[in-house]
Amino acid sequence: MNYTFCSQTSPGRTRTNNEDSVTFDEAAQLGVLADGMGGYNAGEVASGMATTLIKAELARWLSDAGGRADIEEARHALEMCVDNANHAIYRASRANPEYFGMGTTLVVAIFLENRVLLGHVGDSRCYRLREDKFLRITRDHSLLQEQMDAGFLTPEQAALSPLKNLVTRAVGVEEEVSLEVSEHPVLAGDIYLMCTDGLSDMMNDEAIADVLRKGADLAQMADQLIAQANENGGRDNITVLLTQASSTSAKRGMMARWLESR
Repeated sequence: MNYTFCSQTSPGRTRTNNEDSVTFDEAAQLGVLADGMGGYNAGEVASGMATTLIKAELARWLSDAGGRADIEEARHALEMCVDNANHAIYRASRANPEYFGMGTTLVVAIFLENRVLLGHVGDSRCYRLREDKFLRITRDHSLLQEQMDAGFLTPEQAALSPLKNLVTRAVGVEEEVSLEVSEHPVLAGDIYLMCTDGLSDMMNDEAIADVLRKGADLAQMADQLIAQANENGGRDNITVLLTQASSTSAKRGMMARWLESR
């Protein structure tokens, strides 16, 4: 399986700074996205530390594994890298008064052949478009999600709730972090969308799916998602990371047809 990545970010229409951070390593088939929180500039420090540290450590580990890592080994490496990032952010918040209490949400995706390993903390999300079916494959760690799970709120009531964005887990806030890890099969043609709540708060799932279903290239999809979220208010930073899976045989077939035409 081959994977193509594309990311885009915007401060939105009401904020002057951007506390989101996103990065990917196409060779390692790895994507990392984070949404920071905290005092003056602290949110962008926390998210930047998380994406930088996790990408560097995981990409190095995946490179050393040389494509031979199994899913359980990758899960262990992911948990260790997130734990290291959590400790680094937590120590920085205690060493600098301006950073006290900073933290960040997190979504990490490792694509291994025909599987994806997802790790997430907080309310940043990952969705999957498979053929025409659009599905959220992460569950928010938020007070609002807990109230919906308990039956206190309907999704319609939750959309209007003032309790939005109150997360129950974050990286760097405490000495230990609880990372939720899940594993999913990948099929050729799948599109995976990782995003911060600046997108999901401004667009409902169906509106997001409509953009992905149009079949444009990833850069166009990313631009359209950012533009539409801004048109709908852009009340927060908006960040997206798109990954598309394609089969190796399909890619080789395209290359063969290109060579034959020359």
